[in-house]
Amino acid sequence: MKDDCTRVLKGAAVAILATCSLGLLVGCQGVSAGGSGGQQQTGALSISSATLNLGSAVVGSSTSVTGTLTASGASVAVTGASTNNSAFTIGGLSLPTTIPAGSSTSFTVTFAPKAVGNVNGTLTFSSNGQPSTTTAALTGSGTSAPTHSVSLSWNASTSANVDGYNVYRAAYASACGSFSKINSLLTTSTLYTDATVVDGTSYCYATTAVDTSNQESAYSNIVSNVQIPAQ
Repeated sequence: MKDDCTRVLKGAAVAILATCSLGLLVGCQGVSAGGSGGQQQTGALSISSATLNLGSAVVGSSTSVTGTLTASGASVAVTGASTNNSAFTIGGLSLPTTIPAGSSTSFTVTFAPKAVGNVNGTLTFSSNGQPSTTTAALTGSGTSAPTHSVSLSWNASTSANVDGYNVYRAAYASACGSFSKINSLLTTSTLYTDATVVDGTSYCYATTAVDTSNQESAYSNIVSNVQIPAQ
């Protein structure tokens, strides 16, 4: 009888050990899987444009553009913003700030040239994203104060939801050349002064209306052969 009990107990012990061993393996696998899934994802920060063109500004004055920062993958904490050229300054953004994944926030860059000529710079944002710095090129042109200017006025658009107006200019020879927009920001009034004309040159002018959906109308009536005195 004693031998029979010993054999039974030994057999039971083997069975228990086997069961515990299996349970430990399952438990270890669960811990391993949980640790891998807990890794934190790193977000990325992007700027709306690789190059921000500030256009031209008379020395002693300034012009501004708006850009957008977007976070992707995970939220990004933006901790710093700078430029390497004092002619460009950053505004419209309170730092530090956290941008949730898939969301955006805006900023402004102001260009105030200190001399005549082309000006270049680099805009840099620092963050906890990958990479830790995000950059964009900055360009602008400083111009001298003009001797003459052209004052423009037009009738307000009768279309619904008009948000403002754009002003276009073309060089004039025997006819109007290609038109280019000369206002950096949407003009909300029906008055505009073109202070970037060149002495001794003739121009054509036209305006367009822009609604709240950013839809732009065709050109208004065109004013041709506006002559700028040579001196």
